[in-house]
Amino acid sequence: MQQRWPDRIWIVRHGESAGNVARDAAQAAGHTHIDITERDVDVPLSPLGERQAAAVGRWFAEMPASERPDVVLTSPYRRAESTARLIREAGGVADTLLDYVADERLREKEFGILDRLTREGITRLHPEQAELRGLLGKFYHRPPGGESWCDVILRLRSALDTVSLHYGGRRVLVVGHQVVVLCLRYLIEGMTEDEILGIDRDGDVANCAVTEYAFDPHKGSSGKLVLQRYNFVAPLTRAGAPVTAEPDATGAAR
Repeated sequence: MQQRWPDRIWIVRHGESAGNVARDAAQAAGHTHIDITERDVDVPLSPLGERQAAAVGRWFAEMPASERPDVVLTSPYRRAESTARLIREAGGVADTLLDYVADERLREKEFGILDRLTREGITRLHPEQAELRGLLGKFYHRPPGGESWCDVILRLRSALDTVSLHYGGRRVLVVGHQVVVLCLRYLIEGMTEDEILGIDRDGDVANCAVTEYAFDPHKGSSGKLVLQRYNFVAPLTRAGAPVTAEPDATGAAR
């Protein structure tokens, strides 16, 4: 039987972005809005985020070429694409000429009318949404014009189907966002709402943290992906790049 899943999947959150920095400043000052002028899709990495991405790239580069990623899939958002590019430039993929594939299904969760608002802003400007989110929980709450976690999971199911269809036996690097990392864990490991939200409550996914799965042919009837590490930040600490774990700039209602 042909192997359905990749031999390895690494899921990496993008490096710290300028939006992460702006969000922290707005929250600390008690502002209602986050001061960013670009579309969320265009928010770049911060200088620290670039250091983090290069550090992860060097960690991959320490592996033999035959063990490094030979497929790279990324969110089309600038901060994710830049992270993928810097990983490649640091020698972190099997072939330095390897290009990455931007897949819109890996994009950040969309926040609709809550976009660019801090928690204070949501409470003051959209108290009905704050109340509804408290009632439904983040897994099911969909702000007007935005997405719930379930909506993100729906598009990620399709993305995983593409991975299993085209990349069986390969080594796949996925570069995305905090919610994407968590929702992929939910799908790959067959979790419940309570289980994935419990992991989320334990702490944010760090910028450029690595989540890794290996294919085990002896699990289940036809093999399955087994978690090897989650929120792994040793590549950053070894390189002296500070670890950051801020939600994205639009993520006050994450």
